[in-house]
Amino acid sequence: MPGGAFLLNSGGMAADHGGGLTVPVVVTCLMAASGGLIFGYDIGISGGVSEMESFLEKFFPGLLKTAAHANKDVYCIYNNQALTAFTSSLYAFGMVGTLLASRVTRRLGRQAIMLIGGTLFLAGALVNAAAANIAMLIVGRMLLGLGLGFSGQATPVYLAEVAPPRWRGGFISAFPLFISVGYLVANLINYGTSRIPGWGWRLSLGLAAVPAAVMVAGAAFIPDTPSSLVLRGKHDDARAALQRVRGKGVDIGAEFADILAAAEHARRNEEGAFRRILRREYRPYLVMAVAFPVFLNLTGVAVTAFFSPILFRTVGFESDAALMGAVILGVMNIGGILASGFAMDRYGRKLLFVIGGALMFTCQVTMASIIGSQLGNGSKMPKGYAVAVLIATFVFSASFSWSWGALYWTIPGEIYPVEVRAAGQGAAVALNLGLNFLQAQFFLAMLCCFKYGAFLFYASWLVVMTAFAVALVPETKGVPLESMGHVFARHWYWGRFVKDQNNKFGDEST
Repeated sequence: MPGGAFLLNSGGMAADHGGGLTVPVVVTCLMAASGGLIFGYDIGISGGVSEMESFLEKFFPGLLKTAAHANKDVYCIYNNQALTAFTSSLYAFGMVGTLLASRVTRRLGRQAIMLIGGTLFLAGALVNAAAANIAMLIVGRMLLGLGLGFSGQATPVYLAEVAPPRWRGGFISAFPLFISVGYLVANLINYGTSRIPGWGWRLSLGLAAVPAAVMVAGAAFIPDTPSSLVLRGKHDDARAALQRVRGKGVDIGAEFADILAAAEHARRNEEGAFRRILRREYRPYLVMAVAFPVFLNLTGVAVTAFFSPILFRTVGFESDAALMGAVILGVMNIGGILASGFAMDRYGRKLLFVIGGALMFTCQVTMASIIGSQLGNGSKMPKGYAVAVLIATFVFSASFSWSWGALYWTIPGEIYPVEVRAAGQGAAVALNLGLNFLQAQFFLAMLCCFKYGAFLFYASWLVVMTAFAVALVPETKGVPLESMGHVFARHWYWGRFVKDQNNKFGDEST
């Protein structure tokens, strides 16, 4: 029977009753996932614009004079807290936006939150393009951050609630795929606008309005999720929304019954989601909400993405070559995300963690070894070694996209019970953006202080997070959202916290 539902058979096991791909669900999910464009575009634009001489001349003229000193420690050339505040301020307000969205998403719905996020980002892009001073620049970044926070809180949950169970990983990975596409487009634009004297940076920042408009248009034409509508008592609308995304003629009875049961369970235990997630029986979800963003940032990818043009300049590339390196980095990101989306619903999530962790560790150690031996005070790296660092950065980026880059959005987006889903996703995204803020603000100072040791710092954490993923992250391949509790209840460690609800959930391996 189609419809994506899992029913209990006579033995109490879960049976898969369809969930095939249909045109409505593909179109709906792609329109929702397009919100990732604004994430990726801003990450790419921030690093490239921060390296444009016309931008630095207008807002940070003192930095250009510092960079001109030949005897300056090359690790410290771009260590300027005002410059990094240009990037980091967005993530500080993104954290605020996420927490605000988490508080109101149950009343407004996922679709409305995505619409608000796109609108705020659109306003921020226009303010930044017209910026006449640093204060105006930061105000624009604040609006962009609020937009990121709203969209980042709602979009992965929307995809998880709409996608058919057997294809959920691939659909949620569309969000980081669009992030990678946005990053690539941003770096291509930076490569072109860097040649426009005086105002090229304005064009780069202003064009952020395009992905914001795409997101607003996408959010305006998609239905809210059935789970969100049921939680607000709109059962008829919820059934209509489910039928719309599954396609006409598809039997949605079993799947809709599961959604109603999950919502009823949430109502019976009605209390604040943020207070609830602190209770013992929700301990695994709280741990995941904290661990995933912490480990994501400790991969070191955030700083690679934010400051790749600056990093490439540091090791010896000229401006154009540094920007083109960032473009290639974007291509590698897309390749990794596409490979991950293909593999995670076929081979499971854990395999991706293991392969990605091993490759990222190797790349970080390689970069530390080359940079530590070849980059010194007052000198730049020989070209051959600089190219080796570039290649290691590319492989690292693809490996990250294959593993944590895709799974960070997939697993937290799918594991939370409906009664704490907004709180869990909101806490995870808020913490991620808060850590993005800290890294964006202080990485260049860290690079100046620890030099190549910064890469060894991240490499050591890759060992820890890979072990965590193997031992403590349950395998969720093909498990319906309404059956996720059973996976945790049967886990060797989390089973001491999570108990099965009347043996409702299907039998999936951990």
